[in-house]
Amino acid sequence: MLRIGQAIDIHPLKEGRDLILGGVKIDHEKGLDGHSDADVLVHAVAESVLGALALGDLGAHFPDTDPKYRGISSLKLLEHVYTLMRENGYEIGNVDATIMAERPKMAPHIATMRENLANALHCEIQKISVKATRGEKLGFVGREEGMTALCVCLLEERR
Repeated sequence: MLRIGQAIDIHPLKEGRDLILGGVKIDHEKGLDGHSDADVLVHAVAESVLGALALGDLGAHFPDTDPKYRGISSLKLLEHVYTLMRENGYEIGNVDATIMAERPKMAPHIATMRENLANALHCEIQKISVKATRGEKLGFVGREEGMTALCVCLLEERR
């Protein structure tokens, strides 16, 4: 049995916040704003897994009204999503994610992002794809107002 999930996550950029993507702290003058660390990449991956399992979205599991999630590492949320996936009898087939950000360059960080995601999902790094694209000066991404990430995942029933 196979299940497919897809997700998108969007956060605005804000001065005074660290930029965390894929669990990597990236040097930049602004960070993503949100209740947790606002890691759009990890949020999209987690929501794609939850979607494949028909278990709702991140807000249903980790409400932004709960102070215990204030500033939490999104990798910790993804580890909990991994536990839900295993409890439901599935494992990662593959994950394909894209970050949309005008700046900074993502290429130097993608290998570490893939490692972090593979570790949180307890799977081989070859099952995790992370890519990046720019907004080409178009829309909120191009104007550097925010960043977004898209993800699709395939889950396989555990044997």
